[in-house]
Amino acid sequence: MVAKDAGEARDLSWGLSNRLFFKLYQCANMLHKTGTRALEDYSITTQQWAVLGALTRPAFEKGVAVNDLAAFLLVTRQNLAGVLQRLETMNYVERTVDSNDNRSRLIRLTIKGRSLWDANMRPVIADYYREALSGFSTEDKIHLVHYLDKMLRNFNNLDSEAHGEGGA
Repeated sequence: MVAKDAGEARDLSWGLSNRLFFKLYQCANMLHKTGTRALEDYSITTQQWAVLGALTRPAFEKGVAVNDLAAFLLVTRQNLAGVLQRLETMNYVERTVDSNDNRSRLIRLTIKGRSLWDANMRPVIADYYREALSGFSTEDKIHLVHYLDKMLRNFNNLDSEAHGEGGA
């Protein structure tokens, strides 16, 4: 009887996990679709939104190395390169020389990029957040951040293990 209960529990756990990951997949797809639509007047994608938003952080105000920006966003340098190139072409970001190391280049917002973020994107994003999180209490949001952070730590552990950096 115990073996049957253990098997049922395992099946239930697998089914619940499968449903959870499918819901995350659906949410990610809808974030890209609806987020890009929310900013279509500015021809900004969700990937570009993430980069511009990251560059508004006080720690990155004077610029950030591409490797550090990629690590912060959890994307590859190769994936980031194309996004940065498009943002540079639109004159929203620029590459500058690192004042501490003339050989290094930093990415930072241009005046046009800062203006786009502050005057145009922030109000649209605020409305988007309000609509996307409709019905979520402050406590719900805190719990969701907690659980997503916990999952992200587990993903990072999996990523480290895949690259031979962690584990036994």
